[in-house]
Amino acid sequence: MKGEFQGKWRIVEMELWDQDFIDLVVQGYIDIRAKGRGEFQFGAVHGFMDCRIESSDDSDQLVFSWTGTDEMDQVSGRGWAIRMKDNLEGRIYFHDGDDTSFIAEKV
Repeated sequence: MKGEFQGKWRIVEMELWDQDFIDLVVQGYIDIRAKGRGEFQFGAVHGFMDCRIESSDDSDQLVFSWTGTDEMDQVSGRGWAIRMKDNLEGRIYFHDGDDTSFIAEKV
């Protein structure tokens, strides 16, 4: 996994939910690890990510599928993220459900 995406990121903004919800259980985060693995949590949602880098001429994009729980119910989905200056910005999709943009800052 490319170093520009790796590390722990604090979720500071989401389109659908305010910061109180994002930090409901723990401070909302996305943690991108080596070998294409990752994890995130916001609200009551906890997901495990399978990540890939898609490169184009002008940028790299992190794309991922994920599986996890939302209030103890099994959920899954997909998402993507790009680096925008010092932030990670992207979108998380729930299979057959909501989708939301997010902005995260490196911890």
